[in-house]
Amino acid sequence: MLPGVGVFGTGSTARVLVPLLRGEGFEVHALWGRSEEEASSLAQELGIPFHTSQSDDVLLHPDVDLVCIYISPPLTRQIAVKALGIGKNVVCEKAATAVDAFKMVTAAQYYPQLLSIVGNALRFLPAFVAMRQMLAEGYVGELQVCDARVYGPSLLDQSYGWTCEELMGGGGLHTVGSTLVDLLSHLTGARAMRVHGLLRTFVGQNGAIHGIRRVTSDDFSFFQMLMGGSGSGRGAGTGTGSGVCCTVTLNFNMPGAFVHEVMVVGSAGRLIARGTELYGQRNGGNGEELLLGDSGGTGQEVKDVPLPHLRGLGSMVTALKYAFQAQEERRSWARGPVAMASTFEDGLYVQTVVEAVKRSSRSGEWESVEVMTQEPDPNQNLCEVLQINKN
Repeated sequence: MLPGVGVFGTGSTARVLVPLLRGEGFEVHALWGRSEEEASSLAQELGIPFHTSQSDDVLLHPDVDLVCIYISPPLTRQIAVKALGIGKNVVCEKAATAVDAFKMVTAAQYYPQLLSIVGNALRFLPAFVAMRQMLAEGYVGELQVCDARVYGPSLLDQSYGWTCEELMGGGGLHTVGSTLVDLLSHLTGARAMRVHGLLRTFVGQNGAIHGIRRVTSDDFSFFQMLMGGSGSGRGAGTGTGSGVCCTVTLNFNMPGAFVHEVMVVGSAGRLIARGTELYGQRNGGNGEELLLGDSGGTGQEVKDVPLPHLRGLGSMVTALKYAFQAQEERRSWARGPVAMASTFEDGLYVQTVVEAVKRSSRSGEWESVEVMTQEPDPNQNLCEVLQINKN
């Protein structure tokens, strides 16, 4: 039995998510927006019967058993933790900080019978599902290097908001880089031990954001990860004792076609996912071969939602359907169909890597990745800021 769904958010992802959910048989009963006007407009456009700007109205809705949270990062933790506390299954975007992610992990551990996943849809993209399987089967031999690059237009909103602020989770590193950190760990079965990064903000102001307002979020980032050890236990297990070297380049000052490429290179060959297609070449081969084309299952590219994320989101919603449909109760779910999904623990690891990259950009040094095991002193962040200003 499929659960009723409540959606938090009125942005581009929420806008495409609702039709995808309905296409798989889910009923969307409620929509939350930052304002009544935003919620009312999108609810009317998509035919959602109930809308509100009060989060509790969605969480307590009697027909809502699955909550999908696609809102600004600073609000994610609060709503996700509350949803789990009242017995709702949760699919959500990343948190704003490692501390927020840790609180989400704690809530998920209190309610292990509830679904709690981070909606990194790239894990479900067929090209990456196939890449992970071929890595496990030894297509590239001993894995040595991973290289990811994403180029595209600005991520900033048309007006000043959270996308402009680093501390609120804005910027290419947090928005896109985090999904690549998660994906690379998923593909390799390894986690980052040390990182080195460089962040830049080339566009501090524009025609819509000016005056006393300045953009602090990054629009260019480059970082390296030395990965080793086991991942979340679901990885391909291809990491070597000496570690896998990963490089990620993100540039959101690029007009023209969106570029999304992830390449893995090993002792016997390479695999590369370009957009939604997978290519491969073995050492000594006669050239690159197309291993998996674009299925074209979820329509054409939507504005502000890159095609790899759109295709992956469609596959993730299909997996959610399979997880719920064989259950007799609306809130019950089967783990198998969503076993590849990013857990809240994975989300905490990813956020830890992101914050280590930010530290490295400030220090110019390699930084260790140490996932927190207990909530830090609430004054710690203030102390770190004071220390940075002192230096």
